[in-house]
Amino acid sequence: MRAWQYTSTAGGLEKNLFLKDDVPVPTLSTRRDASEVLIEVVSATLNPADYKMPEIGALVRAAMIHTPATPGLDFCGRVVQATAAVDRPRVGELVFGRIDPAQHGTMAPYFVAPSQACAVAPAGLAPDAAATLGVAGMTAYQAVAPHVKAGDCVFVNGGGGGVGTFAIQIAKALGCHVTASCSAAKADLCRRLGADELVDYGATDVAAALRDGGPTFALVVDNAGADPRLYKAADAALLPAGRYIQIGGALSFASARNIASRFLRPAFLGGGKHKFAFMSLHHAPEDLEQMARWVVEGKIQPVVEETFAYEDLPKAIAKSKTGRCAGKLVIHVGEAEA
Repeated sequence: MRAWQYTSTAGGLEKNLFLKDDVPVPTLSTRRDASEVLIEVVSATLNPADYKMPEIGALVRAAMIHTPATPGLDFCGRVVQATAAVDRPRVGELVFGRIDPAQHGTMAPYFVAPSQACAVAPAGLAPDAAATLGVAGMTAYQAVAPHVKAGDCVFVNGGGGGVGTFAIQIAKALGCHVTASCSAAKADLCRRLGADELVDYGATDVAAALRDGGPTFALVVDNAGADPRLYKAADAALLPAGRYIQIGGALSFASARNIASRFLRPAFLGGGKHKFAFMSLHHAPEDLEQMARWVVEGKIQPVVEETFAYEDLPKAIAKSKTGRCAGKLVIHVGEAEA
C-alpha cells in the first residue's frame, strides 16, 4: 500500500514525512483471544498528538513508537477483515473511532484497530464527520458529560479548537450554561455553537476574569493548558464540588512539573482547592455511539476548518501547528462507497 511514513522528526514531522509505495498492509494478530479488525480508511483527522508524540524526542519516541512509522489516531473506514473473537463490528461495516499512538497509524489506506476502539457509523453520519469524533469528540465528551447536569455552568477555555468546539456543544446538549474563551476571530463560531458568554483572550486576562467572577462553575475545561495561573484562579470560580480538567498542554518538563504540583501540592501550601484531573482518554464505543446520535439528530455539528487530499498531509500538519484552526482538519485517505 502507499502510506505516509517517517523515521525522524528533526525540524518537524511535516518536513520528514515521505510517501512509500510498497508498505506492507498490517496483519491481524494470530492470538486466539485477539479482538482486532483491519480497516480500509476513508477519512482521518489531525490532532496535536499526531505531531507532538513523534516530536517528543528520539529516545522517548523509540520507547513508544517503532520507526518507520505512520502517524494518525482518528479514522472512519470500512472493516475488511476481523479476528475470530470479534462479534462486532462486522466485515463490510463502516466504523469510526480512534486508536492509541502506534507504529501503524490511520494516515494510511489500511491499519489494524482493537475492536473496542470502533463504533459502527449510523445511517446519516458522513465519513468526514465521523472521523472528527475519535479524539476531539471523545475527549470533550469524557471531560464534560460525566461531571455535569442540566442547569450547571461550564467554562471552556479554548472554545474554538477541535476539542473546544465539541465541548461547547456537548455541554449545551446536556442543558448547561456555557462560557467560553476564544479569539475575536472565532467569537461568531463559538456563539453559533451555543456559547452563552464569551471571553476574548486577546483583549482580556482570562485568569483574572475567571477569578473575579465568583463561584459559578461546576466544571472548568482547559483545552489550552498554556497559562499556569488558570488552575489557581479557578478556585474562586468553581463551586465547592466543582472540578478542573486540563486537556491541552505542552509536552515539556515545565508543563509536567505544573501538572504534578496540582496533584501533589495541598491547598495550604498554595495548591488548588478543587479536584484536578489531566484528561486521559479511554476506549468507550458507547460514548462514540452517543456522539454519533447527537450528530445525526442535529444536536452537535462537527466543525471542519479544511479538508486535504491524502498527498497533502504535510501541508495539513503545518497548518495544524499554527494553532489557529477553527475545528478539525480532515484528510481524505480513500474513497467512500456510494
